[in-house]
Amino acid sequence: MDYNHYPRNDVLCIDMRSFYASVECVKRGLDPLKAMLAVVGDKNRSGSIILAASPELKKRHGVKNVSRYFDLPDDPAIHVVDAKMGDYLKVSVEITKLVNQYVPKEAIHQYSVDELWVTVNGLHKLYGNRWNVANMIKQELYETMGLTCSIGIGDNKFLAKVVMDLYAKQTGIAECTYEDVQEKLWPTPVEDIWGIGKRMMRNLNRMGIVTLGQLAKYPLDRLKKRFGVMGEQLYWHAWGVDLSPVIGNFQKQEQKGFGHGITLLRDYQQGEVFACILDLAEEVCRRARTAGKAGRTIHLGIGYSQETGGGFSRSRSVDLPTNVTLDIYNVCMQLFNEFYDRRSKIRRVFVTLDHLYDDEETQLDLFEDKTKRKDIGYVMDQIRDHYGSTALLRATSFTDAGVTIGRSQKIGGHKA
Repeated sequence: MDYNHYPRNDVLCIDMRSFYASVECVKRGLDPLKAMLAVVGDKNRSGSIILAASPELKKRHGVKNVSRYFDLPDDPAIHVVDAKMGDYLKVSVEITKLVNQYVPKEAIHQYSVDELWVTVNGLHKLYGNRWNVANMIKQELYETMGLTCSIGIGDNKFLAKVVMDLYAKQTGIAECTYEDVQEKLWPTPVEDIWGIGKRMMRNLNRMGIVTLGQLAKYPLDRLKKRFGVMGEQLYWHAWGVDLSPVIGNFQKQEQKGFGHGITLLRDYQQGEVFACILDLAEEVCRRARTAGKAGRTIHLGIGYSQETGGGFSRSRSVDLPTNVTLDIYNVCMQLFNEFYDRRSKIRRVFVTLDHLYDDEETQLDLFEDKTKRKDIGYVMDQIRDHYGSTALLRATSFTDAGVTIGRSQKIGGHKA
């Protein structure tokens, strides 16, 4: 592979180590590297998921982020705290502001609340090479916020991300250039490579592809024939090539749809799920109206409880774009009644509205005052914007099956 034809950039991938747990340690004056602390979704539920565990807790007791609260050992030295998503978002913003002191906003690509890419091209005259810049950011994060991080350095975003996952989480900082790909990345199992999930891993394994090196040597035309555009991307990533932009406004993305979903705290029966669907339809339509959009395709997804597993995901289009809650709800209930397996209990529900149009005109109907129904929705939104999201609710939201009140106290599904 002749890499002279491909751009070389100075890209850092910064991942905050055990971010939620580290923030909680700092709040309590504990050392994030020495204290044993677990962040759980809800301490009042023994089955609640452990969202984050401090490095020492992972090391001493083998606790993982996917463990359950009841899996924690009976050790009085372990601190167990509820997640506070609002605090984590605030700290994430402060981290971005700190990085913004080194580079312009256009050089920062926020990947998640605790991970971001930073392009540091042209900083060598001020701070030295990209290793120096990485060390400076890492040190300043620790000195000013008490937080530790892992940093991957690469010629592009893919290399920076992968070397961070594979090496920097053990060494603190690691680098991978084009010339390092064969030595550092090719021996790695494909399932350990960012962007390759379990389903793709199984597909590749069936083709005799177990390591990234085997993927790189597999004929490109056969990968494209099997996986389409994704196959081509897999091939070039296996060679360390990534042409995605490293400078630009990464936040501007065209809205393709509005969705809202929830994993329920208990199994729902057929007769009570309607309240949950209505609450989700209300939120989806509120977001659509806020953006001045209406949609023609309504999507309902239902996940069954662990007892039976499975579920269904179906969609249906309507003749005219809509953002009226009851329009969406009625279609969802049609889908539910048609595809629901009445022997199963329900644990997950999501509603999506897509195939969007600008909500500028409403086609009149001789038999129904659609304009009035839309206006009612906008008035309800104004009241909620002014007095709070729970200032005006449907009666079903106050039942045990409603989800809006509980969701209003959370960010990202967890306590704010």
